[in-house]
Amino acid sequence: MSRFHNLLSFPVSMGWRHVLFANWSVAPEVVAAHLPDSLSVDTFDGQAWLSAVPFTNVAVRPAGGPKRMGFRLPELNLRTYVTHDGEPGVYFFSLDAQGVFGVVGARLFHHLPYYYARISLTSEADRIKFSSRRVHPGARPVRFHATYGPTGEQFRADPDSLEAFLTERYRYYTEALSGELRYAAVSHEPWSLTEASVEWGENGLFRANGFADPASDPVYLYSPGVDTVASGSERLE
Repeated sequence: MSRFHNLLSFPVSMGWRHVLFANWSVAPEVVAAHLPDSLSVDTFDGQAWLSAVPFTNVAVRPAGGPKRMGFRLPELNLRTYVTHDGEPGVYFFSLDAQGVFGVVGARLFHHLPYYYARISLTSEADRIKFSSRRVHPGARPVRFHATYGPTGEQFRADPDSLEAFLTERYRYYTEALSGELRYAAVSHEPWSLTEASVEWGENGLFRANGFADPASDPVYLYSPGVDTVASGSERLE
């Protein structure tokens, strides 16, 4: 079965658009308790980070395929930052998405914890209104409502900055149902970022994933997006 899944876990091209990185610092032990044993918490100035990331995927398709055959997939994820044998990456606690087939495919062949949700994303001027309600059978309910947008001038993050730590990640790790640790490489141009402002309605992501709501002041970043290619899921040796 693993070999069959590897064959179907092909590289995927897509665009990420209207991306908010809403980030909170937490104690490393808070994150470590929720990670596979083979992953280590990655920290910045001694702190771990949890990030809620709403956005929309556009033109999702097999790598190399024409954009016209792609589909749109609004998404919301909760993630943290990890290393494996010194290689930095992202670890997702949950990913909520609108498309049934995209959710099923990502769960089966990319071993990602996707959940089906009803998502609305609308834009007016520079403000993005994002609303998500998880309706995945048997899953914990999650509601998320936020309006966000850029403030200030666009910039590229300095390599040693917090902004780079939170955004410039080119690998994600995931754990298969068997307990096997897997990864995928993600390639794209460096993020073009701005500071962001957020008006909150509701955010149930933390409690649905077993975390208390963080007490730290959030750091908000916005990007209009990047085009990206994610490799197929690979087993770590």
